[in-house]
Amino acid sequence: MSGYDEGFLGIESGGGTGGGEPGGAGAVPMPAARGEAAGARIRRLEYVHFTVALDTERRLAAATAVNIDGSALLDLGRGDDWHLDERVGADEQAGPELYARNDLDRGHLVRRRDPVWGDVEIASEANFDSFCYTNAAPQAAVFNQSIELWNGLEDLVLQYASANRLRLSVFTGPVFADDDEPYRGVRIPKQFWKVAAWASEGRLRASGYLLDQSPQLGDIDLNEQTATDAPPPLGPFRTFQVPVADLDKLTGLDFGPLVAADVLASRVPTAAVHRELWIELTDAAQLRW
Repeated sequence: MSGYDEGFLGIESGGGTGGGEPGGAGAVPMPAARGEAAGARIRRLEYVHFTVALDTERRLAAATAVNIDGSALLDLGRGDDWHLDERVGADEQAGPELYARNDLDRGHLVRRRDPVWGDVEIASEANFDSFCYTNAAPQAAVFNQSIELWNGLEDLVLQYASANRLRLSVFTGPVFADDDEPYRGVRIPKQFWKVAAWASEGRLRASGYLLDQSPQLGDIDLNEQTATDAPPPLGPFRTFQVPVADLDKLTGLDFGPLVAADVLASRVPTAAVHRELWIELTDAAQLRW
């Protein structure tokens, strides 16, 4: 299992980050936890064409990173073989018990079709790997235009990218917040982030997004919820294009060169969140490049 390749985009030396060695010139590292305590909770798990940084305390991925070769994608049957990762203790990953007998969806963080490229054997392994519970996060089982837009962002960026347009790296994860409500031993995130990265004329470019499923409800009786084993309420999906610098601030993760490569706001400081720059997306035509 090779996992996420930091040099996959082929960024030129001096072209934003430079040339291809892990952590060196040309590397585009996946967002990483800041601080010794946060880092100690993270288990880095390599899969075919993608990597999961599992937060063993939250039992969900803090971040995922996938390489997509649009020229070699294969259309394989979906399958639905969700499984635990045997390299990690069952008490460190959210498994099937979280999703049983409720309306929570197992949302793929790395989209199922994204790592499914290359020869058939490799692509089949990637397809299977994408159904590991370490790549799942609880999301509201409600589909609407906004969630369809969120799920199609990779396709839109692939269509847009002018140089190396068939290669893309995508980073995705939840926003872990202090007020995330517990359910069956897992605190349920209300927001998710995504960053797409590509090369244009040898330089790194990136675009950041936020999915918000915060409840748009009045006061909620959490005692009643607990008594009925109902998951915390989640609201309608809202998708935003946001500065990568804001994701850096909201998540506490280090987004490295992706902040300066942002096509929306590359000079936004990370000291504060700049919500005035957020663009709520209801249609692909609203995307900024």
